[in-house]
Amino acid sequence: MILVTGGAGYIGSHVVKQLLDLGFEVVVLDNLSTGHRQAVDARAEFVKGNIQDELTLDWLFDTYPIEGVMHFAALCLVGESVVQPLKYYENNVAATTLLLKAMARNRIANLIFSSTCATYGIPEVDILHEELPTRPVNPYGRSKLMVEHMIRDLADAQPFPFVCLRYFNAAGASPSGTIGECHDPETHLIPNVLLHLLEKKTDVSVFGDDYDTPDGTCIRDYIHVDDLANAHILALQRLLRGDKTAAVYNLGTGTGYSVTEIIGACESITGRKANVIHAERRPGDPDRLVASYEKARSELGWSPQYSLEDMVRTAWKWHLRHPGGYSADQ
Repeated sequence: MILVTGGAGYIGSHVVKQLLDLGFEVVVLDNLSTGHRQAVDARAEFVKGNIQDELTLDWLFDTYPIEGVMHFAALCLVGESVVQPLKYYENNVAATTLLLKAMARNRIANLIFSSTCATYGIPEVDILHEELPTRPVNPYGRSKLMVEHMIRDLADAQPFPFVCLRYFNAAGASPSGTIGECHDPETHLIPNVLLHLLEKKTDVSVFGDDYDTPDGTCIRDYIHVDDLANAHILALQRLLRGDKTAAVYNLGTGTGYSVTEIIGACESITGRKANVIHAERRPGDPDRLVASYEKARSELGWSPQYSLEDMVRTAWKWHLRHPGGYSADQ
């Protein structure tokens, strides 16, 4: 059985679905502060709780035959982390310390950690690989890097196989249309454009159009959420085979798209025209963030399968079926 913390969230819920489809038994732990109970597949066991509750963690490890942990439970808004840094260090770092202590105390190994490309900070190269220096520029990125260091230090002290996966820009939804991206507030570009095209928002803001890119808008690497989920499965299977892995992998496509290109793709898929508002740059936004996934390809046998059009099309399907998000399904 696999424990998925934060399994009611966007990426966690898609990983849960893939685990179940492959025959794994799954127990989800989520406090539903940002996740949604409706996103958790009915085939999974669900426990409402917090990783800061050591009694709950000990009960889970004592009750279920857990072979590995996938850890998604974290806060992830860059802007909020700048305004409320201690909130992020408490939720992302201190809480993970308690999870790691509980795993060690109960002799549970095999951890897959949800990390981020924000650990790199402002890149000095066009394509980011895992050997680059990590220089995060905000508390969110620093909190994730701190957890990476904690995990590696634990693995140096005792047998503790782990994989840290650094995501780039997750996008899209399950092709089934049953689960998708639903945040409050929504900060990601593709859902914000689609919500605008559904007339849920009055316009789309583009923050800066004078970057050193072909059209002046930021370039980012977008990766389908089911491709991310597949990478988690491959990493988990490697650990469960007994591989004493201690590794970090980028998860991206190696291809970047500008904000303008993303808006254009959304307009093309939906057949609707966006009302675009140009605004000032946001502090700390680099010109481009694009991943090399060569290490994940060579060591995990992973490569992305979904195109940008697939990401937009599956996200649009989700939003059409759930125009009010999960809250409307209650």
